[in-house]
Amino acid sequence: MVSIENYEDFLKVHGFLLTATGLPESLYPHLFRKLTSETFDAGDSFLIDPCQNGLQRRLLFTSDFMSKHSNLFLVDHAWTFRLSDAPKQLEEVPGLTERMASLMCVDIDQDEQDEGIASDANEDNAKMSVEEILEYEICRVKESNNDGLKWLELEELDLDDDKLCALDLPTRCPNLVALSLLGNKITKMETILKEIGKLKHLRAIWLTYNPCLKNCSSNVKDAVIQAFPKLEIFNSHFTRNYGEWALGFCGEIYCKDNPGVEGDHQFQNVTSLDLSGRQIHNLNNKAFSPVEFPHLTSINLRENPLEENSSHELLESLKRFPSLISLEVDIPGPLGESAVEILEYLPNLFLLNGVKASKIFETEKHVVDAIVQPRLPEWNSDDSLADRVLNAMWLYLMTYRLANEEKIDETSVWYVMDELGSALRHSDEPNFRVAPFLYMRDGNLSSAISYTILWPTQDVHKGDECTRDFLFGVGENKQRSSRLTAWFHTPKNYFIRAYERRLQKLQSKCFAAPLTESLSPPCMLHHQNPLRVYTDIPQVEEFLNRPEFAITSEPKEADIIWTCMQVDEETKKAVGIRDDQYINQFPAEACLVMKHYLADTIQEAHGMPEWLQPTYDLERHLAELIGDYCVRETEGLDNLWILKPWNMARTIDTTVTSNLPAIIRLMETGPKICQKYIEHPALFRGKKFDLRYIVLVRSMKPLDIFLCDVFWARLANNPYSLDERSLYEYETHFTVMNYRGTLNHMQTPEFVREFEQEHQVKWQGIHEKIQRMIKSVFEAAIAVHPEMHNPQSRAIYGVDVMLDASLCPKLLEVTYCPDCTRACKYDSESLLGKEVLKGSDFFNTVFGCLFLNETKFVTQL
Repeated sequence: MVSIENYEDFLKVHGFLLTATGLPESLYPHLFRKLTSETFDAGDSFLIDPCQNGLQRRLLFTSDFMSKHSNLFLVDHAWTFRLSDAPKQLEEVPGLTERMASLMCVDIDQDEQDEGIASDANEDNAKMSVEEILEYEICRVKESNNDGLKWLELEELDLDDDKLCALDLPTRCPNLVALSLLGNKITKMETILKEIGKLKHLRAIWLTYNPCLKNCSSNVKDAVIQAFPKLEIFNSHFTRNYGEWALGFCGEIYCKDNPGVEGDHQFQNVTSLDLSGRQIHNLNNKAFSPVEFPHLTSINLRENPLEENSSHELLESLKRFPSLISLEVDIPGPLGESAVEILEYLPNLFLLNGVKASKIFETEKHVVDAIVQPRLPEWNSDDSLADRVLNAMWLYLMTYRLANEEKIDETSVWYVMDELGSALRHSDEPNFRVAPFLYMRDGNLSSAISYTILWPTQDVHKGDECTRDFLFGVGENKQRSSRLTAWFHTPKNYFIRAYERRLQKLQSKCFAAPLTESLSPPCMLHHQNPLRVYTDIPQVEEFLNRPEFAITSEPKEADIIWTCMQVDEETKKAVGIRDDQYINQFPAEACLVMKHYLADTIQEAHGMPEWLQPTYDLERHLAELIGDYCVRETEGLDNLWILKPWNMARTIDTTVTSNLPAIIRLMETGPKICQKYIEHPALFRGKKFDLRYIVLVRSMKPLDIFLCDVFWARLANNPYSLDERSLYEYETHFTVMNYRGTLNHMQTPEFVREFEQEHQVKWQGIHEKIQRMIKSVFEAAIAVHPEMHNPQSRAIYGVDVMLDASLCPKLLEVTYCPDCTRACKYDSESLLGKEVLKGSDFFNTVFGCLFLNETKFVTQL
């Protein structure tokens, strides 16, 4: 232990940490001085400025000038926690919830804010009745023209069907071109067809936020459109009759003060045309041409299907506009999947989606978007402040993991910087950088205080916004654009297309089970000599006591190596393991026991079997996962997911969430799979459970596997719930209680009898489904990875299974060298309940099956 008394001590204790921060060495003395004097002087150089209508903050530089790498600032941590402790801390730490709610801008009353905006917008109309507004508008236009009222807005006036009929608009306003009835109480489409259908000159009608649209079929909507022969805009979407009027409206030519005159196009001076979100199906329209719009320089075509045009047709159509230099379009989308290819076809473009063409060519980025909107916190009016914080915190959290000379902490630490640090917004070209730092003032971890260091990486001037790169060091090779979805509304179309391509690939898989070959593996016992077993597993050493086997402490002398360690070629050489020795693992078995490889193996062989939940390796398939999430969100489907580390047991670093930013941010604590959560599992006594099966493998080719006649039901301790807060409760959503919580052990027949009674089913049918599933898993492994075959391998695996509410089995994971504490601790009745497998005989049974061809207490699959 080194006490920090001077700068040299500081460097000695913190050398590794300083290097990890990336802080320039020239700033080390500055850091030492500010830490030892506890100097927090950032307030002298920065100002926190509210933005985005109070839902976000930004940080502005207030000093005159600061050069690159010339200074640093200490940022305090306002909240530090382990993820599972977050709700409890918000409840128990005085003032924490209120401070976090303010820092994350979720302490605003959303309803009052919305009502305030609405009341400002409708202040004038609120003073007048519907009849008064109509009469006022009719009188207003009489003074300027003789054609009568052409544009009428009757919005949010509690106008119902009877009141609409009473207005008699076809008689009083026969020449209406545009009518907005947005936000009223019209309940029947028949009223619209009967009354408004008489307005034969109508080009646009808005009925949004009326009850009549809620349960309206597409046929009724088509009937409305057909009732107006000249209608070009229906609820902001273009109809198939769109033409010069709709384009003029989007070009800001036609409006309330200029409703448009037949044949008077007025488009010669239009330079910008925003057609985004208009649901245009076909762009081939005589009104959309360089003849009508000769000076058009900017077009926005985002969020339009355009499915009736090929990409070539669309590009040719755009190429005809000689002045076009700026284009906004979905990528991938109707024009193709590559920004580079679009620019090559349209060489006159200067900007594509707000990004300079030269920069796109330089970076060779195929998907570009410079105007993505930030994610802002959202909440329901009845959400508590704590719930708002738990939902919004993923926009602010940062993380680190503690470590010492002996080990790395299995659970990551999450933290929120103070108000100043949290006001730093993202930029791909930031002018500041931050890094967490543990100051160990007494020279040890127990005395550590966590800070964040902030320093300029570019010259900054007064009034500049101070920004940082939220994904510093993460490039496109690590899915940078997809990961930015945690903070920004990135183009959904790109992700949905990636998801659909993957879905199509998986659906095309067709698995052919390998032909069953007869197999009579030789019994390993020769001349009655006991087989020598080397093991580092205490339970095997204690309980393997039958005379056919003898424990040895020397690996070189053993016939059988039974180890909890993964043995590679380097280990074999170091220990002296020979090729003629038997070993309790198969080559390439990572395809089974590592979660991401297991999913790959099954999907490569079976595609999308019903017994495997949709699963994504976030290190490779984040875009596809986001696409799946977006599709489910659009279709109103459940979006609860579980994140599991590739290769950690006991549910360490495992999280259940429906929060997309959380899913993406949790990648920062290590490689994970993201799997669709079984939101409606079969329950036992109202609680969640899963089943641990033991599988014994004598051979992979031909496949020779056995299922232990005893399985172990693992029960959660709390009643099952999908309440948001319950997702943080280990004993509600997880079942492994060997290491924490209270373990509730049940005999197999007892569980089966009670389950059958509770669900009114016969277990045998469920058991047969589970057997077929487990066999399919191992068939997939040898089909995809034939290199697994090794005549000197024998192995035991744990297979974890869950049942959904329909009692269909779902594979959770396959475990190498599973924890057999319960198997050795308890005497267990077999599934049929006729024989008892003594705990002390468990490994005698396992070794008898694998090495002596015995089949007691096991069933061949």
